[in-house]
Amino acid sequence: MKALDELTFDNRFARLGDAFSTHVLPEPLDEPRLVVASDAAMALLDLDPTVADTPVFAELFGGHKLWAEAEPRAMVYSGHQFGGYSPQLGDGRGLLLGEVYNQAGEHWDLHLKGAGMTPYSRMGDGRAVLRSSIREFLASEALHALGIPSSRALCVIGSSTPVWREKQERGAMVLRLAPSHIRFGHFEYFYYTKKPEQQAELAEHVLSLHYPECKEQPEPYLAMFREIVERNAEMIAKWQAYGFCHGVMNTDNMSILGITFDFGPFAFLDDFDAHFICNHSDHEGRYSFSNQVPIGQWNLSALAQALTPFISVEALKEALGLYLPFYQAHYLDLMRRRLGLTTAEGDDQKLVERLLKLMQNSGVDYTLFFRRLGDESAALAVARLRDDFVDMAGFDAWAEQYKERVARDGNCSEEQRRERMHAVNPLYILRNYLAQNAITAAESGDYSEVRRLHEVLSKPFEEQAGMEQYAQRPPDWGKHLEISCSS
Repeated sequence: MKALDELTFDNRFARLGDAFSTHVLPEPLDEPRLVVASDAAMALLDLDPTVADTPVFAELFGGHKLWAEAEPRAMVYSGHQFGGYSPQLGDGRGLLLGEVYNQAGEHWDLHLKGAGMTPYSRMGDGRAVLRSSIREFLASEALHALGIPSSRALCVIGSSTPVWREKQERGAMVLRLAPSHIRFGHFEYFYYTKKPEQQAELAEHVLSLHYPECKEQPEPYLAMFREIVERNAEMIAKWQAYGFCHGVMNTDNMSILGITFDFGPFAFLDDFDAHFICNHSDHEGRYSFSNQVPIGQWNLSALAQALTPFISVEALKEALGLYLPFYQAHYLDLMRRRLGLTTAEGDDQKLVERLLKLMQNSGVDYTLFFRRLGDESAALAVARLRDDFVDMAGFDAWAEQYKERVARDGNCSEEQRRERMHAVNPLYILRNYLAQNAITAAESGDYSEVRRLHEVLSKPFEEQAGMEQYAQRPPDWGKHLEISCSS
């Protein structure tokens, strides 16, 4: 394990130069203090977790100190926001401090969010507030624990710095990690500003560093795009299977690596609702839960347009045509496993669709239904879950089909069934009301609930003694929290 001053930097993106990013120093927070840290994320940098409790830790990630080898840069990019093109965006409140490589040879971006104003802040103050920083931290680590590709969060640093949003709040910084913070919007920026040399340099950078296996293919850039298509299809399939709503699927929030990042007004479904809109600012429902699949394809089409200097239009269309089959394969595979099935049958998709329709009409808790379905035999489980449904006759018909399907799947003991299903059906998810409870306590100076919730969510599939309150249906107020992009 390493100390903080033993990190090894290799700032590959910074070396691309000033056309790609601007050198900016972090603006320090007043009285920085540790709110929460992730031991698992720290391990990615080979850091000793005990360093999180040292004063220098809060000073480094609160903007007061900087490694001599770090090269803080604000990235420039553009993107389609709610369907409209914004010609220049960029890191308006975040800084890529540098890239650290660990003993396993992995490179990790250190990206400090809430680090102050940059040339791309537009009308913003460059700050993030405590509530949004806590939400991003919890979401990053919770998604990773569920097996959903995501950026990681190393820590949240709180402060006494006043920040104005709808009211006065306290500033904070979250340090997030990812192999790259390059977005679809990076390619769009150089494409629409007609900078072919920089566009080519960016493409070669991404290909060589993040998709080196594609260089062996006859058409490397096409192979890379196909990989990006599948990674995003798989990521969104996992969002849909676990009921995760991102809320702001703008192209500047889409990772070139197919990982979830730029958390804002996200939410996990409580009651199943295919039309759920988690972003209070999304008045038209563009990024509703059911729209995430077609929006993923729309965003990939926007990226494809930006890649036309390197790939033929026909080849791009063919690759885009793989998105829905990729998505469907990944989604159905996970949903089969969530239902306890180990084999594939042609009517499995209809079995899933019928269940979701019944859940939609009855306000059934999405997470707890699947968890309880695996608690005992299929016959006993559906008998216990029956009372959750308004259309009992409809559920009975589905239950008979399900029991027959389970019987055809093969014999296994109840214990084997339980272990298999509980390994993919979480007991604990990051419900909005749980996050809000932790935020309310933290805003009063009590960080214990944030840390406890993080610990529970780090093992979402394991029943944890004394943590029953985190596995309950939310109270009514918890289902109606309004979350917007404000942070």
